[in-house]
Amino acid sequence: MTDQKTARVPQFFLTPGGPCPYLPGRTERKVFARLTGSLAQPLNEALTHSGFRRSQTIAYRPACDTCSACVSVRILVDAFDMSRNQRRVLKRSSDLVRTVVPPEATREQFALLRTYLDSRHAGGGMSDMGLFDYVAMVEETPVSTHIVEYRQPDGVGRGRLVACALTDELRDGLSMVYSFFHPGEDARSLGTYMILDHIQAAREQGMPHVYLGYWVQGSKKMAYKARFRPMEALTREGWELLTDEE
Repeated sequence: MTDQKTARVPQFFLTPGGPCPYLPGRTERKVFARLTGSLAQPLNEALTHSGFRRSQTIAYRPACDTCSACVSVRILVDAFDMSRNQRRVLKRSSDLVRTVVPPEATREQFALLRTYLDSRHAGGGMSDMGLFDYVAMVEETPVSTHIVEYRQPDGVGRGRLVACALTDELRDGLSMVYSFFHPGEDARSLGTYMILDHIQAAREQGMPHVYLGYWVQGSKKMAYKARFRPMEALTREGWELLTDEE
């Protein structure tokens, strides 16, 4: 096998078929490449622009035989204008303290993740994640990444951790790899809040995009992503504006 520490052309591999997590009755396959060595960051940048997502040292994208429902999407930061409801979401959580920390897993973060998974994704693909799995998810990274912690001040110490986002840093934007939050804070709409916060952060840093991963039309799990217009979707012709009809 070619050593990717020196190779400029990555090797790609195809997974066997498995149940689709988004559309019942369909089969999912993925193509993936390893991110290693000094070229990991530019390779991750190039593959993200080509519709891949990162998980630890792997970049992957769907490669299903008869389905192309998974569409990579990214928010156009400069053109984004918050809706009235999104402004309310920001206001409701204006008390939260945002801190960017290195990609180092903590037991506090893991406890929040377990609460989130047990409440929102019981029986899902990550439902059996243990502490060491979480450490690997966060710390096994060959690229520029960080964690954003969101805390509710309580007058004692650093405050209560209510949400986290693992985020990759790209030249042209921020890529939200994975985010989770306390399910007992439904009134805050923390999933929406974290995306809005990343849009603001990208704007402050002069970055044109926030990458949200895959949007699947017809999937309730993914419906929230279409609320952040204007948004571009990756098509066979390249990145194109997602229309209101979609």
